Parts: sequence; C-alpha cells; structure tokens
Amino acid sequence: MFSFKQLEALYWIATLGGFAPAARKLNTTQSAVSKRIKELETSFDTPLFDREQRQARLTEKGEEMLLIARRLLEQRDIAVEQFSKPEVIERRLRIGVTELTAMTWLPRLVRRIHQHYPRVVIEPDVDLSVHLRDKLQNDEMDAIIVPDAFTDPGLSALPLASVKSVWLARPGLIGDRKRPLRMHELASHTILTQGNKSGTGIIYDRWIKSQSIFPGHSLSCSSVVALIGLTVSGMGVSYLPYKPLRPLIESGTLEIIETTPRLPDVPYVALYRSERKSSFISSVLMLAQECCEFSDMFQIEELAGQQHAKKRNSGPFF
Repeated sequence: MFSFKQLEALYWIATLGGFAPAARKLNTTQSAVSKRIKELETSFDTPLFDREQRQARLTEKGEEMLLIARRLLEQRDIAVEQFSKPEVIERRLRIGVTELTAMTWLPRLVRRIHQHYPRVVIEPDVDLSVHLRDKLQNDEMDAIIVPDAFTDPGLSALPLASVKSVWLARPGLIGDRKRPLRMHELASHTILTQGNKSGTGIIYDRWIKSQSIFPGHSLSCSSVVALIGLTVSGMGVSYLPYKPLRPLIESGTLEIIETTPRLPDVPYVALYRSERKSSFISSVLMLAQECCEFSDMFQIEELAGQQHAKKRNSGPFF
C-alpha cells in the first residue's frame, strides 16, 4: 500500500521540478523524500521517475500516478477542511489578483483570511487577467479575482463588485468643453488603453468597437500605475477607476472627460475550477465578496471603519 506522505512527495517533486525543492516544501530532507519515492515504486513494482534524466522527469506510469495522487490529496484536503475547525486548517492558498485589486482591497482580504484561518499560508500572484486565467486552467491557482471578461465551461464564476471608470486626462489637454464629448470626438485624441491581456482592457476594447469607434492613435500599457503616470503626463486620455483616483481629481492633477455614452462599469468575479471547489475555497470566496470594494487605495479594515465613522460624523461629503 501507499501513504499520503509518499503521494505528497511525488506531487511536490513533479510540481516544483526536483527532489530538493520538494524536501524544502515538505520540511524534510532530500533523502527522506527519495525514500518515500522508492517505497512507492516498490509498492507498484514500477519506476515513477526516469533515472537517466538529470532532472526529475516522470515516466509514463509516473504521470498516471501523479493524476491519482492529485485526486487523492484533494479528497483528503476536502475531508480535513469539512471536519476541521478553521483555526486548525493548515494549507496554502494560491490566489491570483489584478493590479487594481492589489492596490485597493487586497490588504483587507488578507487580514480577514488570516483572522479565520491563521495557519493558512497565502500565496498571492498579481498579474494580468489573461495570465491569471491561464494559470488557473493549468491548476497553478486555487482561485483568481479578475474582470468578468472570460467564458470557459470548466470555470465557475462568483460575482463580486463592479468598478466605475471614467475618462481622465491632464487638465487642459482636451480644451474647453461646453458639453459631453461624443465618442468619435474623443477618438480624435490619443487613447491610452490597458491592452488585450487585461480583463478591463478586453471589456472596454469590445465596448469601444461596439460603438463603431476606431481611435486614430492609441497607446497600450498593461500596468495601471504606469497608465496613471502616462495620463498625468498628458500623453493621452485613458479609462481609469474613479473612486481610487478621486484624490488626483479633487487636487486638479487629473480631470474627468464627460462623454456620451458613458463608460459601462466593469464587473469583477472570482473564478475557480468547477471540479476543484471545496468548503475552504467557498469560505475564502465569501470573504472576498464581503471585502470587495474598489474605493480607497490600500484598504485596511480598521482604517476603513475609522474613515467611515469620520465621514458620518462630519456630514455629507461632496
């Protein structure tokens, strides 16, 4: 027979690409990991790794055993999560987020997860939406939080919140305006976009094309922070999240360019592999629903509460 320790050794060697990193991950020695693999091979009387290769490469039978090991370890984790108290659950959480999420409410989510699951190790990955989706499909992520720009039958989506965006530019770049600009008028200026790897960029590219508008000149930048810098520098007009950038608008660093029609909101969702959902992932995604708010930068729960109380006591804010 075989043990979960042996299956874990096989899984982490294959995942991390070697015996040494697997030993570090499992907090044991490389010789102990090698022993577990030899015991597993002896149990089935078949080699699981190609010993002639310098790297740890699975044999055909090893690939089959890896699939079995992954399923059994998942079922074990599900059972442990279902019958264990949250404070004793030990596992890692691989969660992918976009730059905007990292800049706003991710600190709140991390704090809430640590409060509920103090022994869970969070492994965040901040990347573009397309890359995060690919990592989720390749089982490199447990869940990702991205704009609702994808349809995949193997992925399930949990709605979170929407982001209100506005067209922004350096004051005076567009000139005097007595009325909202029509989209073809806006398109005569340089348009700064987030590109086709960004979920927001994908959604707004589809929307702009649906208006039968094709900007004469555009610049693409995948980084939200860099895009803000380009906009402040007067390089063009860009769609950017309204609430997080209110301080720049109120200070006169950026100005809103009113258009008709206005930009639609961008809905955000939590995506996870349909066959991999567990009670733990469900709980984490519920926490994400509670925390998701694209308002202030780098939100911390206590500070958010204090600011809310301050605004309430000082009357309406305009």
